[in-house]
Amino acid sequence: MELLAVAMIISQLVFTLIAGAYFYGALKNQKCTKVIGSLESSKEIERMKKMRAISLTTPLSEKTRPQKLEQIVGQEDGIKALRAAFCGKNPQHVIIYGPPGIGKTAAARLMLEEAKRTYGSPFTKDAPFIEMDATTLRFDERSIADPLMGSVHDPIYQGAGAYGTAGVPQPKEGAVTKAHGGVLFIDEIGELHPIQMNKLLKVLEDRRVFLSSSYYSSENKNIPKHIHDVFQNGLPADFRLVGATTRLPEELPLALRSRCTEIYFDGLKKFHIKEIVQEAAKNTEMDCEEEAAQKVTCFAANGRDAVNIVQTAASVACMQNRKDIRVEDIEWVVQSGRYTPRIEMKVAKEGEVGAVNGLGVCGSGGTVLPIEAWAQKVENGCGVLKVTGIVEEEEIKNGQHTMKRKSTASSSVANVITVFCREFNVDMRDYDVHINFTGGVPVDGPSAGVAIFSALYSAVKQIIMPPDIAMTGEVSICGRVLPVGGVPMKIEGAIEAGAKRIIIPKENYQTNFSSMNIEILCVNTVDEVLTICFGGASEVVLTA
Repeated sequence: MELLAVAMIISQLVFTLIAGAYFYGALKNQKCTKVIGSLESSKEIERMKKMRAISLTTPLSEKTRPQKLEQIVGQEDGIKALRAAFCGKNPQHVIIYGPPGIGKTAAARLMLEEAKRTYGSPFTKDAPFIEMDATTLRFDERSIADPLMGSVHDPIYQGAGAYGTAGVPQPKEGAVTKAHGGVLFIDEIGELHPIQMNKLLKVLEDRRVFLSSSYYSSENKNIPKHIHDVFQNGLPADFRLVGATTRLPEELPLALRSRCTEIYFDGLKKFHIKEIVQEAAKNTEMDCEEEAAQKVTCFAANGRDAVNIVQTAASVACMQNRKDIRVEDIEWVVQSGRYTPRIEMKVAKEGEVGAVNGLGVCGSGGTVLPIEAWAQKVENGCGVLKVTGIVEEEEIKNGQHTMKRKSTASSSVANVITVFCREFNVDMRDYDVHINFTGGVPVDGPSAGVAIFSALYSAVKQIIMPPDIAMTGEVSICGRVLPVGGVPMKIEGAIEAGAKRIIIPKENYQTNFSSMNIEILCVNTVDEVLTICFGGASEVVLTA
């Protein structure tokens, strides 16, 4: 018995020594790891300090970025609409439409700062502005990572940390929660994945976001109280959404549009580009010739293009030890960069038979759309109708449903032919007719009906069309002039093209048109159009 007791004591001592050696080694390794980790951390901190000490010159685009709302050029109406939607006691969600480089992001950021200073606004002084880009908002379908909505780091995944070893899922905040109490700005919101879009719409309704995990149990006492609160009550997400897009409104989901106020930023005119050029030249500390600034306006379509051209031209001048930007500098930049000239339509100085100034919407602005018609009488009713420059067929996508239909511009031509037969008892089969939409870009839309009718009438009757008139409106087969869209933009396009008079449908008239620098003639029928163009004044025509 004594030998057995001695053996047990010896075995316990051996086990104790082995365990002690193991824990001593583990503790020593931990200390070494800490020392090595501390040394590596010190090296990384030092490396980051050196990197942050390196700084290049401030880009010209950053120097010219607007610091006040008044510095955003060419968007007076858009800024006014954004202020109305954003700076009241109950700010709204907003979608801003417009081409790139015209100040959408800057306007949203500066508008939040103005809202913070507005009496009665719910935005506090520390309201955040969280900026995201929909084209980079990639997410994992397993909800491992979701920078927009937030995600849950389940304990089975690497890097779960102390909570993970205890089997506790860890919620991670997304942008919707980080924007709580402020603004979530999503650039190119039209590119957002449909799944993300639906999740975002739900958050806009609930003003909070719920996360889920198969590892969460409300009865698990190991889970901390704050994680229980997140899974049971959701993360707060009460913010105002500002989405910016270069897409057309009809390309965005109706569910999103119905929840937002829609605001339109216009493309920049030439004199707006000139303002940006002059400001950019000032920031380069160089003089810019008047002719050089004017040359930039012929090629730059937005603010970014203008600044880039000026910056490159300034570098060219600097390499030649000059302090001024000249026309030849701009011409070289334009040639080397292969910039495309801006399309600038102007009305003709003299009238022609069959030549009419139609109006259309191109991008975010109105423009003159020249339409030509030629007609020649033929024998035996063998006339041929030829239409060029239009969209032959259009395809409409609506979710999973795709529909093809005949071009609306082609339908307008057919309506005009019917009106000719009905109103003037003219059989168009007795004429060879060619109607052409110039410009090289396929045209579509019913609003060219009035212009097609006037051009064809001028060609058939061989009457010169007045050159100073532009017109828009749909023509019905009964000869009525029906309302169309985009009339304010079309009027601005007519003014810019040099038109003196414009014919529009009576139902499109607005009282604010009276302040525009053009004579606006409102009509109900094609007879009134002919009276204006070829027969002098008419009592039934309303002149504003």
